[in-house]
Amino acid sequence: MDYQNLFTLASKLIIATTTGDEKELQRISEEIADELQQGKPGEASPALYEDKTGFLNFTNKEISKMPKAFRHTFIAEGKVICYRKRKRGKVSCSYEARYRRHGYNISISAINLIDLKRRFIEALHAVESGTPDLKTPTNFNEFALYWFNNFHKRKVSEKTFDHDIKLYNRHIKENFGKLSTRTVNAVALQSFLDKFEDRPKTAQDLYSILNQIFDCAVKHGLISLNPLGMCFRIQYQKEHGTLITKDEERKLFNTYKATEWELPFAVVLYTGLRPDEYLTATIDGNFIKAKNSKHGKKSETVYKRIPITPMLRPYLQNVTELNMPKPRVLNNRFKKVLPNHKLYDMRTTFQTRCSECGIAENAIGVFMGNSIGKLKDAYTDFSEDYLLKEGEKLKY
Repeated sequence: MDYQNLFTLASKLIIATTTGDEKELQRISEEIADELQQGKPGEASPALYEDKTGFLNFTNKEISKMPKAFRHTFIAEGKVICYRKRKRGKVSCSYEARYRRHGYNISISAINLIDLKRRFIEALHAVESGTPDLKTPTNFNEFALYWFNNFHKRKVSEKTFDHDIKLYNRHIKENFGKLSTRTVNAVALQSFLDKFEDRPKTAQDLYSILNQIFDCAVKHGLISLNPLGMCFRIQYQKEHGTLITKDEERKLFNTYKATEWELPFAVVLYTGLRPDEYLTATIDGNFIKAKNSKHGKKSETVYKRIPITPMLRPYLQNVTELNMPKPRVLNNRFKKVLPNHKLYDMRTTFQTRCSECGIAENAIGVFMGNSIGKLKDAYTDFSEDYLLKEGEKLKY
């Protein structure tokens, strides 16, 4: 090991840190790692297990994401953390870093330096918030619950989270829960998914849950590759609703004319609401307002507003509150008249009728409350006058 060269490289590292040149920081760090790796002449590293060390450098932007109380100390110490690169054979490698100073006791690992820095910042915040255990669990069930509670819960609605955790406990946990995350292989996963060949929707949901768990495990450095990448995925073709004919529509309303069921069926058919949105429906001026069940995380509520159209208006004369019945109760009444249809067909019918009456597709998207991704702001910024004008076209 050339100590003079090491000191020179360390000086260059300090200069590069002050300038924020990330490429230069990485280059110098690799040179230092190579220098530290040099041993006595003729001494070779083991072929199957090789360690290298280097410095984990953080940009000013990354430092700004650290806890405020930690930044000053970190900057004063040169803004670098020592890491170790551990290589096993010719393919598998991981990076490890420890920080045991100033009351911190952090130990992290990842499969690349970018994730290693991200996890270090996460660990700092965990210490500041008082999280008792920073160690990532390696048992499959413990890691799955770690993913559910720390990541999945933040991304999905309460209803979706409840569905996914129940599906996990019912099927996945009993098959893989006691294993180490590293030992769950593609063959076992394929055999598991094949059991649901006759239930493609369930198979797709299970695949999605497993895929997200293993992706998270890869990012945490527990495994190098997602084993599901080798598995055959059972395709599920979602069934769309069947159109209710105008004769069937007349039959439904003639059956319940002047009864307590007439108004609920009119609201359902002439708004396109989903069954799980019925109970949230209210009259809001010239609109029907309801919670959009396909938008919003647990922490937020998104509403959609459908114009009161010429088809719905006659049923709302002198009505101030809707008081919609539960979907199950409404479905029982619906099936008595149209046994070959399901309640969701009313939504399909509304969308079709809107198109047939010449309502603009973008307005229909707003009425339906469809998932519109990056165009969400553009869609939801339509004026009330425009939406009411389009809604007036629904007349047949």
